[in-house]
Amino acid sequence: MLQDKNIASALVFTRTKHGADKVVKVLHAHGFTAAAIHGNKSQNARQNALANFKNGTTRVLLATDIAARGIDIDDLSHVINFELPEVPETYVHRIGRTGRAGNTGIAFSFCDANEKAEELKDIQKLINKAIPVNTQHPFPLAADAKPQPVIAKQHQRPHFSKRGGNNTGSVKRNATQRSW
Repeated sequence: MLQDKNIASALVFTRTKHGADKVVKVLHAHGFTAAAIHGNKSQNARQNALANFKNGTTRVLLATDIAARGIDIDDLSHVINFELPEVPETYVHRIGRTGRAGNTGIAFSFCDANEKAEELKDIQKLINKAIPVNTQHPFPLAADAKPQPVIAKQHQRPHFSKRGGNNTGSVKRNATQRSW
């Protein structure tokens, strides 16, 4: 998508700080200028990333929802939701970053079958509009795609016996509602 030169600048939203950093690494590996702003970055680093984005040195800015609050960029051509937000109102906040100061803007959202069934449905209900789905790209959702059940991950932690030995036991954690 970013190979399209009509995308002059893009603010990309992820759900997590780790996700933002991960996408930046992938974009750098493919030759795109990108930076992330989120709560783990220093204020100085966030200000520099935003300044470089505004002056065109950086083409893609990755942000989490918290870090993006209050970002005011007049010439932002595109917003991309790398992951749909879990809270429908956040979608409205995200796409409101583009098309400011009388300019037009475009918002794209990526979603998988789980997100289409849950988050997308909730967003469309909130805005009372159907969001058009583009199936003419290399990775369309199959028409019969069904959400996959979320399975709890098993994490390993050391278990200490009364004798002081270290046996490995597994602990089940609650599953999250997050899907990629």
